[in-house]
Amino acid sequence: MRRRIGLIAGAGDVPRLVLAEVSARGWRAAVAGVRDAADPELAGLADAFAWIAPQDVGGLVEFFRGAGVETVYMAGKVDPRTALETTAAGPETSAVATPPGDRRAGPLLRALINHLAGRGFAVGDPSPFFRRFLCPAGILGRTAPAPGVLTDLAFGWPLARRVADEEIGQTLVVKDGVVVAVEGLEGTDRTILRAGELAGPGTVVLKVGRRRQDPRVDLPAVGLTTVRGLVAVRAAALCIEAGVVPFFQKEEALALSDANGLAVIARPGEDRIP
Repeated sequence: MRRRIGLIAGAGDVPRLVLAEVSARGWRAAVAGVRDAADPELAGLADAFAWIAPQDVGGLVEFFRGAGVETVYMAGKVDPRTALETTAAGPETSAVATPPGDRRAGPLLRALINHLAGRGFAVGDPSPFFRRFLCPAGILGRTAPAPGVLTDLAFGWPLARRVADEEIGQTLVVKDGVVVAVEGLEGTDRTILRAGELAGPGTVVLKVGRRRQDPRVDLPAVGLTTVRGLVAVRAAALCIEAGVVPFFQKEEALALSDANGLAVIARPGEDRIP
């Protein structure tokens, strides 16, 4: 019998990429699509599928048990603001507790992981599915960064790492030695657009992982959608952490960035903590 894994699918292309890797391994997948986030087309790619409200932890457990799942993965973006809604909370949801006043996405997802473990599920690390999307350090396209961009990268890099480590956000936008925007509830794409509205062309966007990153929780990633947003606001550069931040649809994204004079750089994060 082929192995069946469970997938909690949020928004974006990442769940589809995970399913492609799962299929390549000869596995099957029971997908719990987060309502109002996941792509409806995932239903046609899954061995079993159910829509689950973000707060319906009991429904999630029931679905995976019925599907015979033992290991669960999480992939895709879920708006953290849904964690602030309590109208659908039930006994299982109430059991997924975080410290009073702490509603950050990271602690909430770790609380969910612990709860699923208590219900007999292992929550797996999805990063092995993404290894082929990781980038070596260096300039990734044909567009070299201007001297001012390199200055902004040197300024913004330690700040981006600090903001990520504090679980505030994993995207920071700078321009001319000034922090323009920090990722909050809105996510990377909206942060880029907001920065463009505030500072105009020439922004530099940094995307990093936490130095003590739990890859099961909010693994940072960029892709074609990210680059399209950068081109739309006429950003000067994108800098990602080499070997940590997956870059999806890289060839198409780099063709677009080069056509628009956008530098894309991967910088090593040499101080990662195991």
